[in-house]
Parts: sequence; structure tokens; C-alpha cells
Amino acid sequence: MTPITPLTLHRETVRPEWIDYNGHMNVAYYLLAFDHATDAVLDRFGIGKDYVTAENRSVFVVDAHLTYAREVTEGTPLRFESLLLGADAKRLHLFHGMRHAEEGWLAATAEFMLLHVDLRTRKTAPFPPVVAAALAGQVAAHAGHPRPPQAGRAIVRLDDRPDGTRTVG
Repeated sequence: MTPITPLTLHRETVRPEWIDYNGHMNVAYYLLAFDHATDAVLDRFGIGKDYVTAENRSVFVVDAHLTYAREVTEGTPLRFESLLLGADAKRLHLFHGMRHAEEGWLAATAEFMLLHVDLRTRKTAPFPPVVAAALAGQVAAHAGHPRPPQAGRAIVRLDDRPDGTRTVG
């Protein structure tokens, strides 16, 4: 049986201007790097920048969740692994893992919900049939991959305890 593998479409290196006063990559640049990985996925399915220009349609991120596992510093080579967790007529549920490109350890994850939008009306619109079929095929292929434990997580509340109980104030 062939193992289910994520899409590996994007790589980049942590740039000097991304480093903050703590000596590691600033939170804003994690989102930028994940945005670059998202662009690579959109290009793969024909709904990237060229599609926007040609069709006056695009995808908008409507929800995002980042988690951090290990800090990265200037010059760290990054590899992004992308999973399509779901898609329907107008939505795409996308998950990325940011890994050290050479050593393989996980640095961060990002989960996005995207909506397909007609830029003339600024309202959601169905994906073109060929795109919908390609997305559905990739979602089906990725369905056999273990679901990342970070997917679907909510932010931890201050009154939550590690054992799942809550403090009462």
C-alpha cells in the first residue's frame, strides 16, 4: 500500500527581516510564510494569482489558526507540508505543517478555511467544476492520512487545567 503523503509545494528560508527582538521569527512572519505555502497550493489547483486575473474570482481566508511547536531563527530552511482536510462547492479546509527542511522537526502549523469568491459581486461562488473535482480528488487522497492533532483545536482558556477540568472563580 502506498503511504498517503502531504503536498510539499513550498520551501523558503527564514529571512533576517523576519527576526524580532527575541532573536527568533516574529509571529507575523509565520503567517506570511504560511500564506506563501497557501499560494503554492492554490497555484497547484489552478486558483492562484493567474486565475484571479483571468476569471475575476479568488479565495479568501475566513478563519485561521496557528500553533507553534519550536522556534526558528534566521537562516533556518523551511519545508511546508500541506493537507486538504475538506472541500465543498465553495469552501476549502487547508492544513500546513512548517518543518525544518533538513532535520524534519515540526516548527509550527496553520489551519485555514477559505471561501471561493466572485470578485465582481464580493459574494461566495461555487468553484468551477474542474477545480471542484481536483480538490475533491485531493481531499479523498488525503483522507487516509492521519488527521493532524492540531487540526480543529481551539485556543486554550486561562481557566482550563491540563486535566480538562476548569477552575471556578
